[in-house]
Amino acid sequence: MTLARSLIAVLVSAGALLAAVPALAAPVALTPLPVKLTTAEGSFSLSARSRIFVARGDVEARGVATQLADLLRRTRGLNLAVVEGAPRAGEAGIVLARGGPAGEAYTLQSGPSGVTITAARRAGLFYGAMTLWQLATQEAGRGPVTLPAVAIEDAPRFGWRGLMIDSARHLQSVETLRAIIDAMAAHKLNTLHWHLVDDQGWRLEIKKYPKLTEVGAWRVPAGAAGRDARGRPVRYGGYYTQDQVRDLVAYAAARNVTIVPEIEMPGHALAPIVGYPALGVNPNPPAMDRNNWGIFPWLYNLDDSTFSFLNDVLDEVMDLFPSDYIHVGGDEAVKDQWKASPKIQAQMKALGLKDEHEAQSYFIQRVGKHLSARGRRLIGWDEILEGGLAPNATVMSWRGLEGAVAAARQGHDTVLSPWPLMYLDNRQSASPDEPPGRGRVVSLKDVYDFDPAPAEMTVEERKHVIGLQANAWTEHMRTDRRLETMVFPRMVALAERGWSPATTTDWADFNRRMPAEFARLDALGVAYDAVPFEPQTTLSAGADGKVTVALASSLAIGEIRYAVGGSEPTMASSRYQQPLVLAANDKLRARTFVDGRPLGRIRDLSVHPDSLLTRTGHQLKACSDKLTLLLEDDAPTTGDRAVFHIDIMNPCWIWEGADLSKGAVLTARIGQVPFNFQIGAERDRIPLRAPATPEGELEVRLGCEGERIAALPLGKAAREPALSTIAGKIPARDGRHDLCLMFTSKSVDPTFAIDRVTLKPN
Repeated sequence: MTLARSLIAVLVSAGALLAAVPALAAPVALTPLPVKLTTAEGSFSLSARSRIFVARGDVEARGVATQLADLLRRTRGLNLAVVEGAPRAGEAGIVLARGGPAGEAYTLQSGPSGVTITAARRAGLFYGAMTLWQLATQEAGRGPVTLPAVAIEDAPRFGWRGLMIDSARHLQSVETLRAIIDAMAAHKLNTLHWHLVDDQGWRLEIKKYPKLTEVGAWRVPAGAAGRDARGRPVRYGGYYTQDQVRDLVAYAAARNVTIVPEIEMPGHALAPIVGYPALGVNPNPPAMDRNNWGIFPWLYNLDDSTFSFLNDVLDEVMDLFPSDYIHVGGDEAVKDQWKASPKIQAQMKALGLKDEHEAQSYFIQRVGKHLSARGRRLIGWDEILEGGLAPNATVMSWRGLEGAVAAARQGHDTVLSPWPLMYLDNRQSASPDEPPGRGRVVSLKDVYDFDPAPAEMTVEERKHVIGLQANAWTEHMRTDRRLETMVFPRMVALAERGWSPATTTDWADFNRRMPAEFARLDALGVAYDAVPFEPQTTLSAGADGKVTVALASSLAIGEIRYAVGGSEPTMASSRYQQPLVLAANDKLRARTFVDGRPLGRIRDLSVHPDSLLTRTGHQLKACSDKLTLLLEDDAPTTGDRAVFHIDIMNPCWIWEGADLSKGAVLTARIGQVPFNFQIGAERDRIPLRAPATPEGELEVRLGCEGERIAALPLGKAAREPALSTIAGKIPARDGRHDLCLMFTSKSVDPTFAIDRVTLKPN
């Protein structure tokens, strides 16, 4: 980090290299945007005949050249030879040269005579190669490509540009992790924070303690997903062997990505305690609770034997991960067990610790001393500040920016990772097509607008900000593809905030570059969320049985083109400017375009007046927003599952403005999800409505506190783990009314949810 800052200082004094970047010519679409980029006349034709040149004996440069050649082969089908020596006279090739800026900085010159990348260090050569690859992949396709003539001088703003992946809740394949590392490297992110341990699972092989993976790496999923067709428990989980970890660490290092492992302590420790109960405070840890989400009360105890265990574990971890930093968690350590334990209280008194916060500080500092003895640095979530912190510890601030401010004022380095902006388990738009996750919307623009130079800090305090990081917590990311979809493209915005100068905050220009970014992610084989870019429809009744259709995308990027009748929308199609009036059964197809290039998928709509009579659970208004989630159904075990929009603290939905003048038939497609949330006493505050029938009912009320006008018995639907349908009549009432839909039940487990509702007049 110091090296990067020193470089920037030199660049500023040498010629205002960090001045505002001028508007770029349309053919150039690089992300993150370089510090300085100028365009010129001419171009370079990159083909299979092109060669990559490195100095004789420069092993590092040859390695980068080989990686570039491999990436071009995989993504463009070009097989470029790597040659030691200089190009022949008149030969236009790619040259990787030494010299110039140090650290991760580089320069790149391209034109009719070829491409030259210059850097003092391997990291700079690598990032120059990634910029060249981006120049070659601005458009989708394979084969030869023309590179524009450009001059680039580039260096990072921050030294820590990170992404955290949670493998404890759901295990990802090594192949997926490699693909994510490839995408990180292509966008100049350099730190993969790997969350390997939590209450739900222990994912790292530790040879001295085999039960950590034999027991702690496996659980039975909650609800119907936890049983097979014969009713037997499903064993779910897995772990990474030490050989797999070594290979992945080396793979990442070759792409200038450092993997920082996280071993959680003193809380989030149920999985290791289930394997070795003597590590905990109380006997008989509840193994089945590991299929829950939330904050658990299980902590490590303060015995010397427990610290010996942790030291042994960390020794094996440090043998696998050469990173300067080792992350020890430290977050959400609910200390009720420590408070209630006479043994812990006696230990605290003997150690001179006045309260449980000081006990956690003692715990973290004792572990930190072991890390320091091995030449490593401790990093943890901002709770490690409580009770005092060792001087060389670094704080990752997640509870807003307060932790970062407090750390900097105490002289600690800090990484900015504030909730909710840097938490990628939040959905990216309000569309019902978004994957499961938290109900709050954190859009691509929200991430792009994040300022990693907090106004709450002084200039001196900001020097302690070593970087920023986004976090992919995977409670609701059951599949690898879903993880990728939640991470991308928001990670691209994070990359620009971490690399590009503070003056680079041009949202419109970032939008212009998004089609190229989608082409690159496609070439890398990484999934991404296109939904926020795509046209979404809002329907309303028109005259003579027609339907009025309004189109809009969540991010309002580019322009929408549409076609009626089934043809594919192109730039030659009609531009959407105002709501469309369509006849029954008309087929509407729409797509977003940016600078003439498509962005996202084509959206199809078959218009029918009955569409106005149906609303999904996502389209219904929530009665409250206490803890809103997009929860995946737990059935079927294989195949697609419904995703419910639900406030688990008050499961209730409102159909606004229902016309009951003729009465109606209400048909509801419903499902149920297990209530597997550790929320402590808050669970007792969830309202329960007494059922009138054994299986319960779906109540229909005029307003949430109003008269109940109908109750649809659930019957056998209450025993169906997947979707099922119930129906009932709604009596006539004058005017329009807000119908409040809620379930009766004796327990919060399971929690019933609405997938969609149809309201047809009698």
